[in-house]
Amino acid sequence: MTIPTRPRPLRDTNRRGTAVEVFIVLGSRNPEGQTAQAADALAAGVAERGGEVERAFLPLLDIQRCRQCNERGWGQCRDEGSCVIEDDFAAVVDRIRAADAAVFVTPVYFGDLSESMRAFTDRLRRITRHDHGKAGVEGKLAVGICVAGGGGGGAPNCCLSLERTLTTTGFRLVDVVPVRRQNLTHKTSVLRATGAWLAAGAPET
Repeated sequence: MTIPTRPRPLRDTNRRGTAVEVFIVLGSRNPEGQTAQAADALAAGVAERGGEVERAFLPLLDIQRCRQCNERGWGQCRDEGSCVIEDDFAAVVDRIRAADAAVFVTPVYFGDLSESMRAFTDRLRRITRHDHGKAGVEGKLAVGICVAGGGGGGAPNCCLSLERTLTTTGFRLVDVVPVRRQNLTHKTSVLRATGAWLAAGAPET
């Protein structure tokens, strides 16, 4: 399975002594749209510090909804920390685990995550109820970005939803950035600085 990505223009290093790897998960299918532009701004900041970026566009993949398999609404996710559905979900999770940091970028619909981002994070949240599912996810640096078109008013509410989801999943969530169509140009500088900070390990001082 090949995860559709955009070419990377791509040195802080990680503890392995190699370039920092950031994996960006996008809940939009448009590689030129506002959501992708926000992701590109953060990626540029990562690249400034010598980091490497890879992207996955969820709507271009086969990511199915949770089936709530048994009568209690759970299944293999709770018992084994993996999902019974055979689609692209596991491959994306493996890429997250292999990266030093993960970034989740979603367009805003109805003040909430896109349907593809919701489908993915719902299942990710479930497998991390088990120790096996937590491996490579719990404590990993993460940033969220919510990009609203139209009037733009739904971005803050979407950020709250994304924050709850990612913290429940176990990420070390260090920032959630609301963006709206009207301030995207301004926010690109913020996102670029956030990417550079993330590539440096998100230092607290």
